[in-house]
Amino acid sequence: MTIAIGAPAPDFTLPTDGNGSVTLSALKGRAVIIYFYPKDDTTGCTAEACGFGEQLPHFKKADATIIGISKDSVASHDKFKAKYQLPFILASDKDSDVVERYESWVEKNMYGRTYMGIDRSTFLIDKDGILRAVWRKVKVKGHVEAVLKAAQEL
Repeated sequence: MTIAIGAPAPDFTLPTDGNGSVTLSALKGRAVIIYFYPKDDTTGCTAEACGFGEQLPHFKKADATIIGISKDSVASHDKFKAKYQLPFILASDKDSDVVERYESWVEKNMYGRTYMGIDRSTFLIDKDGILRAVWRKVKVKGHVEAVLKAAQEL
């Protein structure tokens, strides 16, 4: 399956913080922002998560739900969420199933070492479950504002 703007977003069910679960198709009727991030409580990931948290009232006005997804465990998400008072869902994709379906599991290179990891990426899905925008290789600065603008224009 290839991710394409204008096509249905791949459905999933994942465990979440607070021992819950989230199913994408159950959120039809409202916009959904899914953002994939490499690791809880690291500099870039914390800045991105806090940015989404600070703008949550504006996302709510746009009738949009935010879901952060990483390979971290639910217990790690619980700690991360509590530490930074994150007011949205954090889902655990420990087997990389969803991140692979969204084509965000990529080969990375650091200090000459090659490894597989999460490409910081964001997906905007409309109220009908259709993918409307994709951001890849996200740079944190200004990103939340760009996603909010796109969500407000849906």
